Amino acid sequence: MEKNQSVIVTAEGFGTSGEGVASAGETTLFIPYLLPGERARVKVLKVKGNAGYGKIEEIITPAEERVRPRCPVFYRCGGCQLQHIRYRDQLKLKTRILKDTLKKIGGVEAKISPCERSEKEYGYRNKLQLAVGRQNGENAVGFYAERSHRIVSTTECPIHPAWSEKLIAALVGFMEKCGLDGYDETSKTGQIRHIVVREVRKKFIIVLVTTMSEIKGIDYFAYLLGEIFPEFSLYLNLNTGDSNAVLGDEFRLIRGKGSYEGSDSGIVFEVGPNTFMQVNDSVRGKLYDRIVASVEGGVAVDCYSGGGLLTAMLAKKCERVYGIEVVPEASAMAEKLAARNGIGNMKAVCGKVEEKLARILEREEVASVVLDPPRSGVERSVLKLLKERRVGRIVMVSCNPATLARDLGFLTGTLAETESGELVKTQDPHTMYEIELIQPFDMFPQTRHIETLVVLSRKGEEGDGAGRREVFRNV
Repeated sequence: MEKNQSVIVTAEGFGTSGEGVASAGETTLFIPYLLPGERARVKVLKVKGNAGYGKIEEIITPAEERVRPRCPVFYRCGGCQLQHIRYRDQLKLKTRILKDTLKKIGGVEAKISPCERSEKEYGYRNKLQLAVGRQNGENAVGFYAERSHRIVSTTECPIHPAWSEKLIAALVGFMEKCGLDGYDETSKTGQIRHIVVREVRKKFIIVLVTTMSEIKGIDYFAYLLGEIFPEFSLYLNLNTGDSNAVLGDEFRLIRGKGSYEGSDSGIVFEVGPNTFMQVNDSVRGKLYDRIVASVEGGVAVDCYSGGGLLTAMLAKKCERVYGIEVVPEASAMAEKLAARNGIGNMKAVCGKVEEKLARILEREEVASVVLDPPRSGVERSVLKLLKERRVGRIVMVSCNPATLARDLGFLTGTLAETESGELVKTQDPHTMYEIELIQPFDMFPQTRHIETLVVLSRKGEEGDGAGRREVFRNV
């Protein structure tokens, strides 16, 4: 098998990213957008050992579940990977990918419930994040191509609501009229890097990420936004760094209130420019309800708690709840949420989970710990702490099956840590935890991403964990 060779293959299954997998002689080819059972002519792009990567040149026999993508730039943009697959088959695929990933990486074999569907297949996202750059002498506004920082320009995005198309047009018009350039990562020139928009109950928080603290014509941009959004707040965010981080540390409010209230399950919460929220409101509701149903009474700790909505929901069921969040703005929002809703048995704790959780476990008999980390997963020190303290119930939420497999394997004993800190599969797992539930949720339709809920309980013991203190302890 050689690079640039054309071969005819039949896909035998899916890879962990939703790509087709086919055999060509002794080489296993991974081919984006090819579905199982499809016969296609494929161009080989790369070969390494017995594995290769290719792209479709012609589909000879299409699969029944193949549909026409709604997005005109679907095959070039890196935002979605599954628009070419019928939605009910996307759900089956995600369940299968999760099962295969847990087994392959973590050695975890357990029953997995069917993926919970989203009420909306398109237009579901409450957050829009666009890259703004300079390519071939022109401004580019859109999304990055797969595994690159090359921007695929677009005027619309079907997985976002209709307002996104108007927002893109306003940004492009503003930059043209005011002579502003998108950011060029090579020359480090240009004024506009990103735009991030969050919708909260028909109100909008708009953050323009720039390389300068003063932007020419910003009032004109505010005027254009006012033609689109009845109520909005506009921030400038300064980001002069070289990392992949979208936002810098400095926010400056240009117009509007700055934050807005939302409500869920009878709880009023506040969202600011850097507050984390799940992007799919309807699926978030289903997920949070299942999390609350999965915890025991007594004392609970909500780790990576964001603005405190889930913490407040847990407080309705538990004796006391601590919410640990490292972002000061989000932790402050959680404090306001507790005060606004009169929730006296909820405490917001600002700091790193690996530090604050240890202090709480020293002072409290904790019944349940909820873990909802970023894509990188849970810190090893946190997992070790939970096992050492013999927490009765662990509820895990993950948006990354690979890091979930690693963390779950460590907790359930299918992965063991070597002296060098490496995790390796073991044939004789010993653990105090067993899996009660693995439930995927389709938080991100049309994409390969999977949100997963896992419930673990201590073997042979009830995780009642009634709190032995009557008041919160300083942590």
